[in-house]
Amino acid sequence: MGVLPVPAEVRAILLDIEGTTTPIAFVQETLFPYIKNNVKEYLRAHWEEEECQRDVGLLRKQAQEDSSLDGAVPIPLESGSGEEELERVIQAVVDNVHWQMSLDRKTTALKQLQGHMWRAAYATGHVKGEIFEDVVPAIRKWREAGMKVYIYSSGSIEAQKLLFGYSTEGDILELFDGHFDTKIGPKVESESYRRIAASIGCATNNILFLTDVPREANAAEEADTHVAVVIRPGNAGLTDDEKSYYSLISSFTELLLPSSA
Repeated sequence: MGVLPVPAEVRAILLDIEGTTTPIAFVQETLFPYIKNNVKEYLRAHWEEEECQRDVGLLRKQAQEDSSLDGAVPIPLESGSGEEELERVIQAVVDNVHWQMSLDRKTTALKQLQGHMWRAAYATGHVKGEIFEDVVPAIRKWREAGMKVYIYSSGSIEAQKLLFGYSTEGDILELFDGHFDTKIGPKVESESYRRIAASIGCATNNILFLTDVPREANAAEEADTHVAVVIRPGNAGLTDDEKSYYSLISSFTELLLPSSA
């Protein structure tokens, strides 16, 4: 891999998170298990709060929509008849969350509860966002050279800001000029990259996108965005064709900016 010169027209670097700035294992072995292991305790502690009740209401509505699916878990309404019934409802919510997560579902209801749980976990120090050690020094150099740096992740903007705001490197949110999630469009569709360029105020070929996912790299390329595929420990392997086709880096330090060329 070695050194990868960045094209002279690039003005902004767009970063994926999982497998690019952050180990895939952090999401799979820390964030998601935290939800599974703590959802009951979280619901008990926050049940009377308006936000928690909104979350449960969304999950209940989703459960009704899912009622015809195999293994779906209904969430009964509370009738206010005591502690035993409350525990039964909470357990139904827990079972529903576990069922959705076992199918790797991305429903708004599930993502909203997860987001609120992670916010509490980050704020209390139970979880810190993991960042590869080359990331922060490299981004500081890019910014000093006049580059804009943006995040584009499937995770919500709120979840992105929590990860970087409560990271192993401290609060590093000031390193980013903006955040994009799938509200701008799916990462495997080229139109999403055109929308991002328009939002940033530049042409698509003024952007370099770093990702570990070839399908995302392909979509960005179709929009005339520059791409490099990031090889990190734990990432999915690439085919020989992908290895020979894409520019590859294993560390952000391998990017050589035009000003330093």
